[in-house]
Amino acid sequence: MSAETTTATSDTGATASLYGVDNPAPVIEPPRARSAKTPRPTRTNFELYGWLFMRLSGIVLVVLVLGHLLIQLVLDGGVSKVGFAFVAGRWANPFWQIWDLGMLWLAMLHGANGLRTVINDYAQRDNTRFWLKMLLYTATVFTVLLGTLVIFTFDPNFR
Repeated sequence: MSAETTTATSDTGATASLYGVDNPAPVIEPPRARSAKTPRPTRTNFELYGWLFMRLSGIVLVVLVLGHLLIQLVLDGGVSKVGFAFVAGRWANPFWQIWDLGMLWLAMLHGANGLRTVINDYAQRDNTRFWLKMLLYTATVFTVLLGTLVIFTFDPNFR
């Protein structure tokens, strides 16, 4: 047996040739190594940021909504007191405008991000997925803009 090639005998007695100088092992690239054939990565961390936004906005929404319910239903006498004058009095204070604006924006963006994920998971055709997301984005922008306009331009002297 030469020094360049070695042989090994298994338990069954079969002989297998191992790699040596005359029979080099093939070069196997690492699984994620870039080669000339590898396309340039186009992925971003958008999904990671979307996932993180859902967790953080969910926590903030729980605080905002539970605070809103506690104040409106328990401390202010319940639903029977809520009316036009009550809302006018609330929105005369910038604190309540910002509170309600935060709930509106976070709830809409949180819900739109969740629905975007559902569309990505269940819409099979690219064209369908595109138009469903465009409809979602349009409705979200419209609702956020209209809600923001109502909160900041509310006029209690409207006749």
